[in-house]
Amino acid sequence: MLETLMNLVQQHSGQAVINNPAIPTSQNDSVLQTVAGSILSGLGQQAQGGGLGNLLGMVVNGANVQQSPVTQGVQQHVEQSLMEKLGISPQVAMSVASAIVPVVLSKLMHKAADPTDSSVDGNSILGAATGKQGVDWMGMAGSAMADGKLDMNDLLRVAGQQGGSGSTGGGLGGMLGGLFGGK
Repeated sequence: MLETLMNLVQQHSGQAVINNPAIPTSQNDSVLQTVAGSILSGLGQQAQGGGLGNLLGMVVNGANVQQSPVTQGVQQHVEQSLMEKLGISPQVAMSVASAIVPVVLSKLMHKAADPTDSSVDGNSILGAATGKQGVDWMGMAGSAMADGKLDMNDLLRVAGQQGGSGSTGGGLGGMLGGLFGGK
């Protein structure tokens, strides 16, 4: 997953990083690595911080990646990482993150939806973001939306399956928060 993410960052960082006079050439590799790692950790922050529902919707539907609260949160995380780890100015960090993050996440979701591309799939994205590898996230999403719509009963059933022993208390808000218009 990280290798695929790094490749996407390298492919789509030309103007924002490589050809950016505000970033010294000697720092290009560090910037690219920081961006890729921060996108991955930013997805994790979103999943853990109540945005799992939005992330799941992004992976399943692939739509509205540009406007997603997940994308906005990841972009802010990348900006912070660039400023803190590499001392990049806020303006440059913001321009790099806003140029790369939406494009890379859109391409990543497209690759996940492409059955002919085995480099990444929805389960690997959600597994990396949640730290729960081996969970059939896409199967759960498919069963939750079997009737063509996603409602609270579907979410409660899926959360119970994921949490084990039918328990939906406690972690449900964190697991699915943000799905119904939360920030």
